Amino acid sequence: MNRISEKADGQELLLQGNEAIARGALEGGVIFCAGYPGNPSSEIIETLIQASRDLSIYVEWSVNEKVALEAAAAASFAGCRALASMKQNGVNVVSDFLTNLALSGTKGGLVLVTCDDPGGISSTNEEDARLFARLAQIPLLEPATPQEALEMTRWAFELSEIIGNIVLLRSVSRLSHTRSNVQTGAIPDNRVTPRVDTNTPFHTFPVVAKDVARHEKLIQAADLYETSPFNCYEGPNRPEILIISSGCAWNYVSEAVQILGLEERAGVLKLGTTWPLPKNLLEKHLGSCDRILFVEEIDAFMEDNVKSLGADLGKKIGLKEYMGRASGHIPLGGELSPSIILRVVGDLFNLSWNNIEYQLRIKELTNDLISAREFGFCPGCPHRGSYYAIKTALAWDHRDGFVSGDIGCYSLGLFPTGFNQVKSVHAMGSGLGIASGYGKLDRFGFDQPVITVVGDSTFFHAGLPGLINATFNQSDILLLILDNSATAMTGFQPHPGSDATAMGEPTVPADIEGICRALGAYVEVEDPYELDNAARTIYRLMQKTGPRVLVMRRKCALVQGRQGGFPYRMRVNPDRCLGEACGCGRYCTRVFRCPGLLWDKAAGKAKIDDVICVGCGICGDICPQEAIEREKKS
Repeated sequence: MNRISEKADGQELLLQGNEAIARGALEGGVIFCAGYPGNPSSEIIETLIQASRDLSIYVEWSVNEKVALEAAAAASFAGCRALASMKQNGVNVVSDFLTNLALSGTKGGLVLVTCDDPGGISSTNEEDARLFARLAQIPLLEPATPQEALEMTRWAFELSEIIGNIVLLRSVSRLSHTRSNVQTGAIPDNRVTPRVDTNTPFHTFPVVAKDVARHEKLIQAADLYETSPFNCYEGPNRPEILIISSGCAWNYVSEAVQILGLEERAGVLKLGTTWPLPKNLLEKHLGSCDRILFVEEIDAFMEDNVKSLGADLGKKIGLKEYMGRASGHIPLGGELSPSIILRVVGDLFNLSWNNIEYQLRIKELTNDLISAREFGFCPGCPHRGSYYAIKTALAWDHRDGFVSGDIGCYSLGLFPTGFNQVKSVHAMGSGLGIASGYGKLDRFGFDQPVITVVGDSTFFHAGLPGLINATFNQSDILLLILDNSATAMTGFQPHPGSDATAMGEPTVPADIEGICRALGAYVEVEDPYELDNAARTIYRLMQKTGPRVLVMRRKCALVQGRQGGFPYRMRVNPDRCLGEACGCGRYCTRVFRCPGLLWDKAAGKAKIDDVICVGCGICGDICPQEAIEREKKS
């Protein structure tokens, strides 16, 4: 049995934050779990999939985040406890349903988990999804440690059932991927028989009455928050500065106060329940100090809400100096860190904290140990071949064409590894929608060819409406579906084109070509490893008009590596490689940039890195001297 599935309480487990959220859901009695993969949230559903092998729960990777929450809501309507998990971008996708669901209310405990990505480490933005709690007027919980992540998730189901509405739980990258010892509780036996009471429908009408009821539920949650153990205060009764913090940032504040020796001068109020605010608790602490500092990830969400409350309480608590992002004390963007908070708090107390010396020392110790790395496709990645073929076709065409990009591994087409072919990237599916718009500009004189790319998983997630729009309006688009048979960027989760579900049950994969043809698009299929053929096909399709689809199909190199590997052993023939004398300007290592190719400074020639090279053979077609040779593995 998996350790996450152990029913007995009293265990101490070393858990990642996301694993703790999954364990908390199990202890909270969840039986239905759905989500869409995306860093930093993916491990929650992955962990629950593992638990489904031992426990009577259902887990799925849904086609997108909106469908995930809709499916989980169905379980809630039937009286079951349910969870939907996603990253911050996914909350945008789900927001239409969420704002309506918050009006209809729920029955079984329903928890939406969002994992935000401060600094945009693996995202296209560093959006703060907490704003959706205020927009939808639903309760928000923010754990600071893996232990709290477990306990808050467990309690969130109870809170949801008390108020009859969905609860938002927010993690961030550092918490989701931090490991620490966690004390577990018991996993209950699930004996719920799902049943919808047809006398109690779930809808938003009458809208005003449902809106009033939603606010009353929020007031009920605020009352519970006043005595919540997830809020706590440490420090003197009348601190010189009161620091209000939440989530992971609270750990940085606690460390800074301790390191700077400010325990008797600074007060730290940790809020785990950040919407609605516990007003009485805040009134007590705001009244104890005239200088307030806010430390939170990402936006000034808590800061703005507390300042608004401070205005309401003005006559009681008096004039305050508020410090945070608005005042410039906290950086406007980027992830917070212990060193940033040490500097901020140190400056406020006129204490020097020189972390430059520490950073220089670390750099000195690690300089020789860490190699410089750039964004790049993996060795053997078929996307490198797709972009190489696109680059070649666009060059042949001579009309200054470009690529409208999308979200996935292939977003790296923005960078040298994708030959800088991509000129825009926004939300999932947006590349296709934007290309659909370009495709109708010809009547105004627009004559640049536009190629749009989308991955197989993203095609199902959000690409289909864009393709339907293009075919219905007869937009002049050329769509390349980069089908690598995996949701590769997030950990190879299944999607509707896969032949098995998240729980390993066999299913019927959706037929990409059949779907595109049914929508009225012209469809062909190419292999991105066949560079010349692929480029010629792309060029030929560029000369046609109307909605056209080219499926670039080749397994992700990591998947292929697990399923038997590649057929070749590559070598650079030193007699053929002319080095600097060739005139190609080190084309293989400077332009093609597969990490399996190296420039040997001593020899003045290219060579193969046998540790990195997977043996896909694609580079054998790019050398003008045919110096890169394939040798069949025996």
